[in-house]
Amino acid sequence: MGKNTEYRVQDLFSFRPAVVIGEVMEAPNVKTLYLKVEGSYSVKPGQFNMIYIFGLGEIPISLANLPSMISRSTVIEHTIRSIGAVTKAVVGGVGVGSTVGLRGPYGNGWPLDGVEGMDIVVVGGGIGMAPLRPIVKYVEKYRNRYGRLNVLLGARTPNDMLYKYEVEKYSGIPNTKILLSSDTEAPGWRYFVGFVTNLIDYIDTDPKNSAVFVCGPEAMMKVAVKKLLSRGFKKDSIYLSLERRMRCGVGVCGTCQFGHFFVCKDGPVFRYSYIEDYMWVEGI
Repeated sequence: MGKNTEYRVQDLFSFRPAVVIGEVMEAPNVKTLYLKVEGSYSVKPGQFNMIYIFGLGEIPISLANLPSMISRSTVIEHTIRSIGAVTKAVVGGVGVGSTVGLRGPYGNGWPLDGVEGMDIVVVGGGIGMAPLRPIVKYVEKYRNRYGRLNVLLGARTPNDMLYKYEVEKYSGIPNTKILLSSDTEAPGWRYFVGFVTNLIDYIDTDPKNSAVFVCGPEAMMKVAVKKLLSRGFKKDSIYLSLERRMRCGVGVCGTCQFGHFFVCKDGPVFRYSYIEDYMWVEGI
């Protein structure tokens, strides 16, 4: 292996220090971190970073907002749910003033440039709302490039709904329809009760000229795909963000293999027509 190759491999696994400058508890066991990175940091909606907690390990976390600039630094947001040793350490112990390692960004991201002129449908369940949030922000920022925007968001309970401080404001985006759902009823909840996939029946859009972006538990995404297809949405216009265990983030270790794809390198966003042969096979 030559020196140039060694440097390229080393760059793939090198991380940058990121300082936590803000945090928000979005829901029980779910926290958003605001990370400041020195200099510019180019990352696209739908991509992910490997966040390194010193002494514990790394976790892949999707971008949860469009990056912003403060002076000569970039601020990025990651929303993290406590489900394992590293994520528990993040949600329970990492706070303002902490430093974490940041490696990335990795993955392909949502194909927003390729769907200009089309209606946009966003379907998110649970923590799957986080990778979809930048789509809403991007469409709002470049509103004249897209048609109607439908945002369908669901959670197990009203308390589990992420970004409660802003989702209701999405209806103020021109030509936008917001539908919220909770699996269970609760006092004060004035929106739909039931699974988020039921909201697909109320989409206000042209299925033949729409791009649909879906993220959430895999069972929920499968139901969403079936309902979307039954309504006439095209297979090659439905995009899914998949989640698999990852270690390297660059397609080397093989941990995230999905059929002949690697979720970290070929995804995490996949056109449904590309993966339909694998989507319904148990254990892949």
